Amino acid sequence: MSGTPEGFPQSQPMPIRPETSAPLNVGGAQNTAGSALPGLNQPRVVNFARIGEFCDSVESQVARVVKGQSGIVRHLLVGLLVQGHVLLEGNPGTAKTLLVRTVGRLCNLDFKRIQFTPDLMPSDITGTSIFRPDRAEFEFRKGPVFTQLLLADEINRAPARTQAALLQAMQERTVTADGHDHTLSDIFCVIATQNPLESEGTYPLPEAELDRFLFKLNLDYPDAKSELEIMQLHGAPKSADELAALGAVDAFGAIDLRSMRELIYRVEVSPPVAAYALNILRATREHAFLRAGASTRAGVMLLRAARALAATYRRGFVIPDDVRELVVPCLHHRIFRTPAAELEAVSSDTILEDIVGRIPAPR
Repeated sequence: MSGTPEGFPQSQPMPIRPETSAPLNVGGAQNTAGSALPGLNQPRVVNFARIGEFCDSVESQVARVVKGQSGIVRHLLVGLLVQGHVLLEGNPGTAKTLLVRTVGRLCNLDFKRIQFTPDLMPSDITGTSIFRPDRAEFEFRKGPVFTQLLLADEINRAPARTQAALLQAMQERTVTADGHDHTLSDIFCVIATQNPLESEGTYPLPEAELDRFLFKLNLDYPDAKSELEIMQLHGAPKSADELAALGAVDAFGAIDLRSMRELIYRVEVSPPVAAYALNILRATREHAFLRAGASTRAGVMLLRAARALAATYRRGFVIPDDVRELVVPCLHHRIFRTPAAELEAVSSDTILEDIVGRIPAPR
């Protein structure tokens, strides 16, 4: 869609707020006085063109390491831009962990990883209090959840009480320990992975936790061309340490991310497009193969994500195609099939695609 239709705001550059903390150190670059990363702590201009350039740059760099997952990368970035958490589901060997590690490195954010296991305790995530004899008091040692981008690897391998340790952090961006609240970074975002094949030694995520995720993205096997390229490149000397060779995307960090988020709030959603999203939402509550449809919160998150997706395509307004693209990843884990649908092997994705196909889009 070219141009800006009448009634929609023009894409205006917006100055970035001064950053109060030093930019993060990525890829071994020094960040001390006299050797700061160039451009990361300087005022710059953010507009929809810059957001599009950022997403295109990340996608192209990720493609050097992870082949055949460009659409997944775009949706991961949408989640990051709207402070939404993302659940990645895929068979073993589909590069879920590598994908998240690569995006974390490229986005120049503080990144930590938690490997979920059956013996993982809640305090291993949030932190614990340590007694300091010299001061005769307890000191709270922050856990790995105190970061900007958190990889919760194989999240369904931990028991429910450990999974619940993430609930407050994901919803309120706060951790309560020993009666005190500890605030997480305003950048905080969780990207979790899980394997759908194994049932032994796993604990299904409760609906309350699933609803905390903006998207549930399914990583399928790459196409034949990409898979052949992976097999040929794997183990080659020049690609042995491809991830380590990646640097941060030029002139991107926490400063830019905050400003991009502020600009996304200004993306226009016209009343017909909002009504279109609502019609899809309400149709999930009336479909014969669904015993429970999507909630109002799901609709709010769908439109929030559509704003960010439009911005990544360099637009200051949402079109119906943006909503259609995000219906499956945003609503897949928020609807519940009837026993009849399960018996007939009708998937949630098929039901959502049927709903979208039957509802006319506004012109």
